[in-house]
Amino acid sequence: MTEIHKEPHYTEKIEEHLQQIQHLLENLALSSDEVRSQDSSRTEQHNVAGVHPRKLYLIELQNKLNELHHSDLAFILAALPISQRMLVWNSVSADQDGKILLDVSDAVRETLIATMSNDELRDAAEQLATGEIADLAPNLPQSVMREVFKSLTIEEREQLRAAMSYPQDTVGALMDFNMVTIRKDATIESVLRFLRRLDDLPDHTDQLFVIDRDDIFLGVLPLDKLLINEPEIAVSSLMSCSSFTLHPDDSAQQTAQAFERYALVSLPVIDEDGKLMGRVSISAVTNLIRTKSEKDVLNHVGLHEQEDIFASVWKSAKNRWLWLSLNLCITFFASRVIGSFEDTIEKYVALATLMPIVASMAGYSGNQTNTIFIRSLARGQINEGNARSVLIKELTLSLLNGTVLGGIAGGYAYLLYKSIPLALVMTGSMLLNLLLGTLVGMLVPITLQRLGRDPAVGSSFLLTAITTSGGFFIFLGLAAISLTR
Repeated sequence: MTEIHKEPHYTEKIEEHLQQIQHLLENLALSSDEVRSQDSSRTEQHNVAGVHPRKLYLIELQNKLNELHHSDLAFILAALPISQRMLVWNSVSADQDGKILLDVSDAVRETLIATMSNDELRDAAEQLATGEIADLAPNLPQSVMREVFKSLTIEEREQLRAAMSYPQDTVGALMDFNMVTIRKDATIESVLRFLRRLDDLPDHTDQLFVIDRDDIFLGVLPLDKLLINEPEIAVSSLMSCSSFTLHPDDSAQQTAQAFERYALVSLPVIDEDGKLMGRVSISAVTNLIRTKSEKDVLNHVGLHEQEDIFASVWKSAKNRWLWLSLNLCITFFASRVIGSFEDTIEKYVALATLMPIVASMAGYSGNQTNTIFIRSLARGQINEGNARSVLIKELTLSLLNGTVLGGIAGGYAYLLYKSIPLALVMTGSMLLNLLLGTLVGMLVPITLQRLGRDPAVGSSFLLTAITTSGGFFIFLGLAAISLTR
C-alpha cells in the first residue's frame, strides 16, 4: 500500500497562519534583547554556530510565508500593525509582490507601495497579466508605468490601452485577455494536442472561444463536450453559437447579476464589429461584488473610502470628520426642535422620558426599509413599473407595525403615568413616525438613484436627520395640541 503524505496547503485556516506569524514576529522583537541578556555560555554557543537568533527567526518567517497563497498573504498584511506589516512585506518572496498588491485593499496597498522603489514596482507589475496591470496602474507612478509599457509586446500594449480606456463600472474594466481561442474547422483531436502544448490553462476556463481568421467571434466550445466526444469530430458540429456575449461598454453591475442568475463561469467580450476582445471571468465578478459590498457598507455610515485599521489617527480622523460634522448639525437642529416645545415639556416632564422611544423606533424601522430598498435597487428589482406597488406595500406594513407597536408603547405610557391623553399621544406619534421613517427610507435611495448618485451614499444620514427631528416634532406637536388644551 502506498503511503500518502499530506502536504501543507494554503486552504488551512487563515487565522491559524496569522497567529503563527504573529508569534514569530513577537520572537523577532524579543530576539535582539534576548541575546544581550543571555549568559556567557549561551552567547559563546551562538557565536560558534555563527547564527544570530534573529536570523533564525527571519528564516523561519520567510519559510512560513513561502507556504502561503498570495491571497492569504494579503489578508495577513492587512491584519498587522504598520511596523510588523513592513517586516512581513520585506520578507515575502518578490515574485508574489504583484499578486499581493492586487489583493490588498487600496488603503493597505498605499502603505506597501510607499516603501517600494521604482525598480521594485516595475518588477511587481511585470509579473502581472495585462488586465491586472490596468487594475494596478492608478496606484503606480507614471515613470513606472512608462517603463512597464516599454517592456510589453505590441499586442499587450494595445490590450493595456484598451483596458485602461474604459470606466470602472463597465465590462471593459473587468475583462482580461488570458483566454484560449480555436478555429471551427479544427477537430477535437487537434484541439487536445494544442491544449497539451500549453503550460497551463487560464484560471476559470470552462469553455474555449471559437473565432475565424479575422478574430470574429463565432461561438464557444464547452470543455465537457471537448472531453466526452470522439477525436475526429469537428469543432463546428459541437460548438454553441447561442452563447451569452458582452460588450465593453455594458454595465459591470448588470453583468455581475447575470453571472449570479445563470451560474456563469466566463463570458466573451466582443466589440461592435463582432471581434473577440477578451473575456470576463467569475473571479473578476466576485471581486467586483466584494468591492461593491464593502463600499456600500462604508457609504452607509458616511465613510468615503476604505480605511486601514492601523492607519494614523490623523488619517483616520480625516476620513470620518465630514459625516460626523454633518451628524452634529443634525443634533443641533433636533435640539432646536425640542427647544421650541420647552413650555410643553415643563408642564409634562414625562414627555422627556418618552421622546427617545418614538425617535429610535422610527429610525430603526426606516433603516430596515432603506436597507431593503438599496439592495433591491442594486439588484435591479425595483423600477418605475413596480415602485408604486412596493411603496404601498411598505406603507401598509408600517401602518400595521405602527398600530401594534404604538398600542404597546401607549399602554406602557399609561402604566407609568396613568394618563389616557398621554397614552393616545404616544400611540399616534409612534404610528405617524413609523410611516414617516418608511416613506423616507424608500424615497431617499430612489431619488438619489434618479439624480445619478449612489443610493447608499448619504441615505442613512438623511434618514436619521428626518426621523430624529421629525419624530420629536410629531411627538411634541401632538402633545402640545392634546395635553395643553
